[in-house]
Amino acid sequence: MVKPFRFGVVAPLMGDVATWRDSARRIADLGYSTFLVPDFPLTQPAPAPMLATVAADTGLRVGAWVYASPFRPPWMTAWEAHSLSLLTEGRFEFGIGTGRPGIEDELRDKGLPVVRPAERLAEIGATIAALRELDGPGLHTPVTMAVLGPKARALAAEIADTVTFALGPQPRAEVARLAADFRDRPDIELALAVPVVGDAVAAHMGPPDTDPAALRAVDAVTVLPADPVAAAEEIQRRREEMGFSYFIFGAAEAGRLAPLVAELTGR
Repeated sequence: MVKPFRFGVVAPLMGDVATWRDSARRIADLGYSTFLVPDFPLTQPAPAPMLATVAADTGLRVGAWVYASPFRPPWMTAWEAHSLSLLTEGRFEFGIGTGRPGIEDELRDKGLPVVRPAERLAEIGATIAALRELDGPGLHTPVTMAVLGPKARALAAEIADTVTFALGPQPRAEVARLAADFRDRPDIELALAVPVVGDAVAAHMGPPDTDPAALRAVDAVTVLPADPVAAAEEIQRRREEMGFSYFIFGAAEAGRLAPLVAELTGR
């Protein structure tokens, strides 16, 4: 089953608030469907008030890309997600994962417990269970899970609406194997974060030592050509061969890729 394309933008607040809010309005005007923020404590405001602000300013869907489960107790995270669903009138998408590499040091610095990956995964399950209870029968907050290992993929197959992979330099063939279990599921959307376009690395989407040339050398799917025509062809290939239909870019590339978005979404 071929799913329709949609596109989102990860836009951390890196400067003054007024400029960031203006960028959200521009992203809405460019035809993107979703405005996303990362979960990086103390480097920017908390995700919930940022997303509520954008939802009030624009008609965009909004989401976290992605909440790190160890930063908050499961019920608290679920309550926040449910509240955003209510306040945005169903335009919030709840992204969650077990945390980026090196999160253990962040947890220690903040005086939070460092738990094993298996416990973090169990926390995600508890969070989604609490969210479904809070939502009740009248609301369904869409859940995006960022996964990689087999246990995380198995949980995502049970509880997620959208699945993305926490990728590094994995070659295309390996990503195709990861996607194979999901691509024919009509109830699950496959999302692909693309932190590198040409030689530009999006803020808060790729580690500081990301090497675009090295990614191209292994045929990684986390990089796109700088030329919009070639990028559009590559995106279509990734949907046809692997099933990815939801693509996430960094805010700095949103304007350059806007013609591609318009072409592929028919806007």
